[in-house]
Amino acid sequence: MATQKATFGAGCFWGVEETFRKIKGVVSTQVGYMGGTLANPSYEKVSTGTTGHAEVVEVTYDPTQVSYEDLLETFWKIHDPTQVNRQGPDIGTNYRSVIFYHIHEQKAAAEASRDRLSRSGRYRRPIATEITSASTFWRAEEYHQQYFEKRGGGRCH
Repeated sequence: MATQKATFGAGCFWGVEETFRKIKGVVSTQVGYMGGTLANPSYEKVSTGTTGHAEVVEVTYDPTQVSYEDLLETFWKIHDPTQVNRQGPDIGTNYRSVIFYHIHEQKAAAEASRDRLSRSGRYRRPIATEITSASTFWRAEEYHQQYFEKRGGGRCH
């Protein structure tokens, strides 16, 4: 089985990870940080909003069981992509809406998906989601991994 990776930022990574973990065809997930300048970032440093990193979920999936387009559809449904640098009560660049693509086909699919959503009339405000090339993924501290599963459920916002 040849797996692929997809990386999404849609606010607090706990709930985003929980949602993607439940999708058939997703082999594994891990939460972490991407898109900034600081090497080996910590949650404490990322939370200051000065590192440029976003809270993200790296999804490893089997494309024979779930398509990248299906993952994009989930991404759009689980947050408000019109909010700039926030989701619900979580405010800061670390909570921005972002798709980090790993291959050119993901970039094209993400842009096409965003454009369809923009034309759909679902939102009155423009979509603020960044679509950018994946950079180094920095795995978050262990206590953040599968946070809700370890604690018997919960919600971010």
